[in-house]
Amino acid sequence: MIQTQVQKSQAELLFEAQQRKDRLFKTNVAISWVVLLGLLIFMFSGPIDIDTEFISKNAAFIASGIWQTLFISIASILLAILLALLAALGRLSTIPPIYALSTFYVSLIRGTPLFLQIIFFFLALPQLNIVLPAVWAGILPLGLNYGAYMSETFRAGISSVSKGQREAATALGMTPGQTMRRIVLPQALRFAIPPMGNDFISMTKDSALVSVTGFVHEIMFRATRVGRATFNNLEALIIAAVFYWLMTLILTFFQSKLEARLSRGDR
Repeated sequence: MIQTQVQKSQAELLFEAQQRKDRLFKTNVAISWVVLLGLLIFMFSGPIDIDTEFISKNAAFIASGIWQTLFISIASILLAILLALLAALGRLSTIPPIYALSTFYVSLIRGTPLFLQIIFFFLALPQLNIVLPAVWAGILPLGLNYGAYMSETFRAGISSVSKGQREAATALGMTPGQTMRRIVLPQALRFAIPPMGNDFISMTKDSALVSVTGFVHEIMFRATRVGRATFNNLEALIIAAVFYWLMTLILTFFQSKLEARLSRGDR
């Protein structure tokens, strides 16, 4: 009994020591971040003449584009998830036309630049009498592009489900469709969630490419608009960079929480 209590107290001491070590590490990282941020601010406030009045006047105008940026990103990632799932299932199909269609889609989209795809939807489709609203001319190519890249994540997730589970589902009388819906896809989606979080964070930044259309009033469009109007491009782009950075930090924070929750489920 005494030996058990001693072992327990030693384990608690080791746990507390590890916690103190983790807290010290996080504190040092936070201090380093503050120092680096201070150096960055000093670099732009020292030899470079920053128009702080412009920043104070236009920060709110540029910030109002955040909602448009988030809408484009959310709509695009939902489309990308659907296309990625269909493409992954197609690449695992034994039906030649379906396999060919999915591999052709992935090859075509991954083989051309995202910027070209956005320009194609905005400038080339009208020559075919297909005129899309400016927002959707940005959402569709973003969704198509990320769907092609995410299809590999979904394919790997589906393939990670063991053959034994499929056989067990068949033994229980499940059809292939039921096995896919009830056994395979839930596990594949759980596997794909962390990479999807990274893709969504990347998409919030790549959504800035939609500003090239000149009709979608997201962050980048607003920043370049006011910057060009008053020749304060440096200040306008700094504001935009700060907002993109803040969004990335917030999304990364929530993604880390989600990943921690999923890892607890694995244990």
